[in-house]
Amino acid sequence: MENTLIRFTHCGRSIFSFSGPGELQCPVCQQRVRFGLLDAPVALPCPFRSGHTVPCALLIACARGPAHLAEWHDTEIHVGLSDSAGLVYNYTLSGVRRDECGWERCVCVQLGSERTPERRESWDTELERFSSLPQWAPERFAEEREFGSCCYGFALTFINHMRSLEEKESLSRDQFTGSHVLPRMKTVSLYISIYQAVLQHGFHITEAPHDV
Repeated sequence: MENTLIRFTHCGRSIFSFSGPGELQCPVCQQRVRFGLLDAPVALPCPFRSGHTVPCALLIACARGPAHLAEWHDTEIHVGLSDSAGLVYNYTLSGVRRDECGWERCVCVQLGSERTPERRESWDTELERFSSLPQWAPERFAEEREFGSCCYGFALTFINHMRSLEEKESLSRDQFTGSHVLPRMKTVSLYISIYQAVLQHGFHITEAPHDV
């Protein structure tokens, strides 16, 4: 997914295609399209970023590649937490890993954009301490998986730990997923479906504006 996806309006429709040299052609009327400043094509931001460059964030990735996150309910995802320097903590069969690379194409849900340097330092200190707890030992992984936790449970438990330090209420799995994960994944799924349609047909047409 290296191409830049763009959107423009012509013939009363929203048209998606890949950017490239030369003029654009409308797939509806087959005419070359000229634009003014107000209706120029818009480049859609790619929803995937390097988790190593996004501090204090929840990271969602898929071993099969980012395109498979469109079916995130039906594919096995992996979740991690970045510290302020981009080191990614994630719970695996071997215990908690601290990855300096490998999370370059993932969905990032930033959780500490408003954090001061002091709060980011606290995030880092608590994350390192939390990841060393016996609860996240390798031999506990199968048990956590049985209860549907694993990497997601590791991340959410830490997030709630930080919320408690800030005197905020804990979030249930459904609450956190509904408020922080689902809205982002819906956008990701829409982006991927449009991207794949353009890849297959050269363009994609919709009657109404999209939220991508």
